[in-house]
Amino acid sequence: MDSFTWEVSLYFLVQEINAESAGEGLNLLGLATASPVVRANGTDQQALLQFKAKITGDQLKIMESWNSSIHFCQWRGVTCGRKHQRVTKLELQHLELSGSLSPFIGNLSFLRELSLAGNSFYNEIPQQIGRLRRLEKLDLTNNSISGLLSNMKYLVLYNNSLRGSIPPSLGNLSSLEILALLMNGLTGTIPESLGQLANLSGFSIAGNAISGIVPVTMFNLSNIRDFDIGGNKIQGTLPSDLAINMPYIEFFSITRNQISGQIPVSISNASNLGQNYLSGPIPFDIGRLQKLQIFLTDRNIPSNLGKCQNLLRLSLSHNNLSGPIPPQVIGLSSLSIGLDLSSNFLTDELPFEVGKLKNLGVLDVSQNRLSGLLPNNLDSCVSLVKLLLNDNLFEGSIPSSLSSLRGLEALDVSDNNLSGGVPEFLVTFKALKYLNLSFNDFEGVVPSEGVFKNASATFAEGNRKLCGGIPELHLSICISKKSSNTSLRVKIAIVIVILAVTLALTCLLILRFRKKKEQPTTISVENSLLQLSYQSILRATDGFSTQNLLGSGSFGSVYKGILEGSGAAIAVKVLDLLNRGASRSFVAECEALKNIRHRNLVKVLTAISGVDYQGNDFKALVYEFMENGSLEDWLHPSVPANGPETVRHLNFFQRVSVAIDIAHAFEYLHHHCETSIIHCDLKPSNILLDKEMVGHVGDFGLVKIVSADTLNCSTNLSSSLGLRGTIGYAPPEYGMGSGLSTKGDVYSYGILLLEMFTGKRPTDERFKEGLSLRNFVETALPERVVEIIDPILLEESVQRRTIADITLNENSQRNDKHFQCLSLIMEVGLTCSADSPSERMNMSDVVTKLCSILDEFLRPTRLHRGIRTPKAAQPAGNVVFLS
Repeated sequence: MDSFTWEVSLYFLVQEINAESAGEGLNLLGLATASPVVRANGTDQQALLQFKAKITGDQLKIMESWNSSIHFCQWRGVTCGRKHQRVTKLELQHLELSGSLSPFIGNLSFLRELSLAGNSFYNEIPQQIGRLRRLEKLDLTNNSISGLLSNMKYLVLYNNSLRGSIPPSLGNLSSLEILALLMNGLTGTIPESLGQLANLSGFSIAGNAISGIVPVTMFNLSNIRDFDIGGNKIQGTLPSDLAINMPYIEFFSITRNQISGQIPVSISNASNLGQNYLSGPIPFDIGRLQKLQIFLTDRNIPSNLGKCQNLLRLSLSHNNLSGPIPPQVIGLSSLSIGLDLSSNFLTDELPFEVGKLKNLGVLDVSQNRLSGLLPNNLDSCVSLVKLLLNDNLFEGSIPSSLSSLRGLEALDVSDNNLSGGVPEFLVTFKALKYLNLSFNDFEGVVPSEGVFKNASATFAEGNRKLCGGIPELHLSICISKKSSNTSLRVKIAIVIVILAVTLALTCLLILRFRKKKEQPTTISVENSLLQLSYQSILRATDGFSTQNLLGSGSFGSVYKGILEGSGAAIAVKVLDLLNRGASRSFVAECEALKNIRHRNLVKVLTAISGVDYQGNDFKALVYEFMENGSLEDWLHPSVPANGPETVRHLNFFQRVSVAIDIAHAFEYLHHHCETSIIHCDLKPSNILLDKEMVGHVGDFGLVKIVSADTLNCSTNLSSSLGLRGTIGYAPPEYGMGSGLSTKGDVYSYGILLLEMFTGKRPTDERFKEGLSLRNFVETALPERVVEIIDPILLEESVQRRTIADITLNENSQRNDKHFQCLSLIMEVGLTCSADSPSERMNMSDVVTKLCSILDEFLRPTRLHRGIRTPKAAQPAGNVVFLS
């Protein structure tokens, strides 16, 4: 077999595949091994001398240092380990050496790297090299060595920055069963010769830049089980007899290409087809996929899906699905991993057929518009671990039949219209670790045992008729009814006492009012958890101590406080009433927050309006305390006194998660409130992070509430507080007198997104004389993304390669998941921050796009998902893994 050379080194990741063969090294090339290896330092010296003996040309006289006058560990190109003085590296690349490779090289049993690139070695690789169990790197590029691929069965060149086109000579490897060239920089077309590989069962070229069409002969490889060409520039159409000619196909992906035409009807015998320019509906015959186990889709639920009796997991979340849930879908008794219909617009009741899900582990129908009573037969779902029904319109009580679901670990029924008492049987659920009953109309006593004794696991706020429970839940005290046989004398005494107390209090209030010493009254926002006074706030913040100051803004300052008794932490925003707009900001924030609630909005606990001890007006808002401060603190941290090494940073996953949290909040404000809410001041300091690093939008002091009719008309919603927003984040149209709109918030979000992933403020001093954060990013995408990303993220991404590799090799940028996702995220930021409001996305589309990007980032590589490594029981052919 003739050798072939690509423009990169071949790195062999040595893995042991014959576990039964104790004491034998990996037979990397499928060749027989010779005599056993002698384990001694002398053996290494002898092996090196035998290597030298095979050198026939040495123009630079490198081998002259290889003599007995110095220890062999000091010979040119030789590196030894410190502990055992055994040879670990042999690096003789580009030294004009010629000759053949000595079989004694197989005796260097501690060798990890063998680099002989750029010389003139010839003949075959000796079979004894298969003994080198510790070998991690083998670089024989640009020599005249042959015999490497003679009996190849598995060729996996995954994520190696390979360039150029696929060699047509690979089509001569008649024994090849697996060919995986995914995640490289390959260009050109798929060679016709690959259609000759009759034994091929796994083929993946995903994540390259290959163009052209797929040769027809490739679709005739009858042994193919895994076929993945996703993420290229491939065109053409799919043959109508696709699944007929590939009868054993199990994994088929053409996602992210330019393939057009209709989905072949024959694909009903295949699975997991990817989102291209294919038109037409998903075929009705998809119901014939009797072995289908996982189904993911967007925007359409095939009615015949109910025939897939082997479906284990069904995920249809975060789409625009509407209408009722088809009974045949929710009644798939085969479902065991999970059924996820969350974050859609599904309506009507939860079908009675849900009781057929006896083996289901997770049922998630949250964030829809489902209504009616909860089905009584949910108790049939005996395997449920998570039941998520939150953010719907369910009503009635929690069915007592749920008492049989003792394996539940999470139950969330928050944000519905449920009523009745809190079920006592929940106390007996030993596995229950999360229970959310918030924002319903439950009434009665809350237990104090089981999950209810854990304040971090139980949530019951927003139920004004509940009482009892542990103190940390901040519920009212339960008061028992007076006995019906209370004597008349006692009743009269009670009335007299009440009248006397009332009269005394009235006189006291009149006196205090006259002296302007009145204690401030508490204006409780709807569903408030606390009733606080100026005095309690003063004590909680240690007299508004500067040590408790969290930050200051246009209309006031925010302090951390610790409530007496409970020890709960709170955040107190004290309004600076000397600022003329502060009172209006207070009213605007109270008005906005009293009717909205969302997991990604900062919760207001109460509002206080009155006078302080000096008789001055006092206004404050009390919020849920966020342990991890603001996004500003994480993106632009100040260096602490104990050194820069203690500075906190957000990693890539955390930044994407927070960006999605913010997008969810604004999607809710813009599209899911009774009246649309425009925040007007989105910036990092107004994004707060809780102890789980979940993002929450705060500071509604500039908020504007508008009806849908007003929002869609051309009326100028000008601000009574002057220019809305903050310089750098406010959209350009506000500065030119245009009216407020949700698209203004979208612009601010786009700038924030670019800031989160570049680490640069829009007001950075470098952005002047026509340069802005937006065009700074726009001119770098997509090829020079490495030049603009936050250095923290760059450091995270290069853990597996050097900075020089990433800087100089644009292919590695294109193929690295971090860079791929970063580019996509920044494109979202650019679209959101377009100068023209009409060109900006809406927040629902932003949520969908970012969730898709995050899903792609977390998705396992096709190498592990679609290409299978051989089992130990199978005969060991030639295996080459490059990683």
